[in-house]
Amino acid sequence: MKKLTPTDPETRSADQVVENIDRLKALFPELVTEGPDGAAINVDVLKSLVGDKTVTDCDEKYGLNWHGKRRARQLALLPSAGTLRPCPEDSVDWDTTQNLMIEGDNLEVLKLLQKSYAGKVKLIYIDPPYNTGKDFVYPDNFQDSIKNYLELTGQVDGGVKISSNTEARGRFHTDWLNMLYPRLKLARAMLRDDGAIFVSIGDQEAVRLRSVLDELFGEENFIANIVWQKKQSPQNDAINISDMHDHIIVYARNSRSNRNDDHGWRRHKIRRQARQEVRYDNKDDDPRGEWTSADLTCNKNSEERPNLFYAIINPHNSREVWPKKTRVWAYERTVMEQLVLCQNLPFG
Repeated sequence: MKKLTPTDPETRSADQVVENIDRLKALFPELVTEGPDGAAINVDVLKSLVGDKTVTDCDEKYGLNWHGKRRARQLALLPSAGTLRPCPEDSVDWDTTQNLMIEGDNLEVLKLLQKSYAGKVKLIYIDPPYNTGKDFVYPDNFQDSIKNYLELTGQVDGGVKISSNTEARGRFHTDWLNMLYPRLKLARAMLRDDGAIFVSIGDQEAVRLRSVLDELFGEENFIANIVWQKKQSPQNDAINISDMHDHIIVYARNSRSNRNDDHGWRRHKIRRQARQEVRYDNKDDDPRGEWTSADLTCNKNSEERPNLFYAIINPHNSREVWPKKTRVWAYERTVMEQLVLCQNLPFG
């Protein structure tokens, strides 16, 4: 295996700024001029080519704007100084597998993959943080991306400030948008012309995600907002309406390419699975009749619902019974104690 040095081209991702200038030069050679740092775009020539009224840099323009957006856009264009290293010793069927799993900061990985996969990927699925509060951490400093990744994964301690994106934070949506924007921009560059991207999201950021994808992909390439029913039963602790669904937002790289007969979208009927019927029986001859077991916990943790995280006493042996660390009881203590005493709940 060749030992890489800092000067080898393999140790840097593709320079997208240079590539973008080359593309513009191929279409409009007169656009490119010499600037203080090399090749640059002549904005005056751009205005003359497309008309002054079609070029704007004013504040009053349609679209989603936030503090840090320009920096987020530039972040996607900064080359990565990292490289991908194979790990045959940690792999399964290294010589024959056709699969690839990469561990690392996904922004840096997306940059490194541009060299080999730009414009070649048929389908991208992203499941980003839903930004519900305390559900992801982000680096406040991008000067050393590898260091940030090590901080985020707990491999080093100290240095860069790491923070949860809580609802009490003043830049709640801003931090989330700054994290997501460069990653979506790089993902689009990896799609081939008839490719598509699927992004899962909750209600909290669905509107802003649509606005960002409209900007990056073009709203004409919006395919669908698929509503996925993720739960069959309502939440016991829902305040207003029980949220039982997520969104999967779909955009094409180029919707026109998806309309031809060879590569277009094809609709397939999927047989709906019959809902599994709940079976009730009475194997223990309970005088109350047939019954079935049920989960008396809900999908929250002790930090989110501290009043629902407590021990109940098993009346058969007086031992304490706690919910799992990642869950809490479905009811407050007084209600649960009443259920245990009155319903004679069995304990496993």
